[in-house]
Amino acid sequence: MLGSTLLFSQSVQCGSLNASRAKRSEFTDGQSDTECTLALQITFTNTPLVGEHQILAASWDLTGLESMDQCRRTLEQHNWNIEAAVQDRLNEQEGVPSVFNPPPSRPLQVNTADHRVYSYIVSRPQPRGLIGWSYYMIMLPFRLTYYTLLDIFRFALRWVRPDPRGRVTDPVGDVVSFIHSFEEKYGRSHPVFYQGTYSQALNDAKRELRYLLVYLHGEDHQDTDQFCRSTLCTEEVLTFLNTRMLFWACSTSRPEGYRVSQALRENTYPFLAMIMLKDRKMTVVGRLEGLIQSEDLLNQLTFIMEANQTYLMSERLEREERNQTQVLRAQQDEAYLESLRADQEKDRRKREEQEKVQAEEEKVRQTVLAEERRRRTLEEEKELKSECLPPEPPADDPDSVKIVFKLPNDTRVERRFLFQESLTVIYDFLFSLKETPEKFQIVTNFPRRVLPCLPTEEQPNPPSLKEAGLSRSEVLFVQDLTED
Repeated sequence: MLGSTLLFSQSVQCGSLNASRAKRSEFTDGQSDTECTLALQITFTNTPLVGEHQILAASWDLTGLESMDQCRRTLEQHNWNIEAAVQDRLNEQEGVPSVFNPPPSRPLQVNTADHRVYSYIVSRPQPRGLIGWSYYMIMLPFRLTYYTLLDIFRFALRWVRPDPRGRVTDPVGDVVSFIHSFEEKYGRSHPVFYQGTYSQALNDAKRELRYLLVYLHGEDHQDTDQFCRSTLCTEEVLTFLNTRMLFWACSTSRPEGYRVSQALRENTYPFLAMIMLKDRKMTVVGRLEGLIQSEDLLNQLTFIMEANQTYLMSERLEREERNQTQVLRAQQDEAYLESLRADQEKDRRKREEQEKVQAEEEKVRQTVLAEERRRRTLEEEKELKSECLPPEPPADDPDSVKIVFKLPNDTRVERRFLFQESLTVIYDFLFSLKETPEKFQIVTNFPRRVLPCLPTEEQPNPPSLKEAGLSRSEVLFVQDLTED
């Protein structure tokens, strides 16, 4: 059995192997396009090479180097290990760092300086023994022809009929449909699937600062069924995934899964991708491809999480710092708003007081103006009444009445009136005097009675002096009614 190979790949793409597949097909197991792998190891257990010249010739033929001297230097760098030299040459062509002969003092770590992605690829077993290699060599031309024709047919079919998976109309429905079909085939004992779109899962993982494990389900792949039953649905994997991360899965036969497949560009199935928030972007930090056992899966996931824990902690600290900054800014804004409201309230009260003072001043001014208008009106009325008074009769007129008026300010006023004149004339005379109050009534001394000088509804025409019972000489009192 060929053991699994650990390697770091900066951009893992199945299409990047096309240039070297022709060379590699001479000593691989002839995997399909969807099962292509980045890890290649060469064993010649039944075809030993004895001598440096034979090793040099075999290495030159496999690597395709331009000169024999360059091939010799490559072998010397790898201590004449043809397997390591060929693999390193193929990795160099594909832009993948060498995985053979690592420095013994440095453990395998994730290189974050250039954002390389940690990849763990389980290769399918190589033929063993003479019978195995013989069968492999016999079937190799048929496999090459079959997969070549299959690729050509698929390419031509894309031009005739576009892939229906290219149109994503119901991404949530695709995920839910996959979950139902998965439970029908493998049971309900499985990790908790995220029931939402891939974008929603990314947003939740980013918001919650959690790892997101993406599983792309290849329904037609020969290892899918065994992986789901013996690895994914085991109790230890189920518990690990449910407690440590979000788990999103979908079949590549559905548009949503196909869309994610085009974005992640897996090489073979089963395929798992670990995604997390790194440098403020959701980044793929680990890729697991091939049929991986449950214990190995947990070890690799733990390794990826431990290798990237510092980034996640950094993001959490940065987010906490941002949250604290936002809280502090919110508190400062609230304090500023509170101070602003207090200032506005102070200004409002001050403005109200000013408006109140101005209103009172305006009220006083209006009162003064009204009083002034009333006083002028009263003076005009007094003048009008004075002009309208009949002339005073002479003292020797036998029909005249001499009346002495005692005003409220203790002044006395004397005037003569005719007996046939109305009491209104007496009232108008007193009203025309400046000393007389605005409202008043005329009262006799004895017997005390109020003279009806003004017309009323009951008596529209006031009586004359004679009708009122006045004598030729009278003393009348003017009573002030203004305060009443």
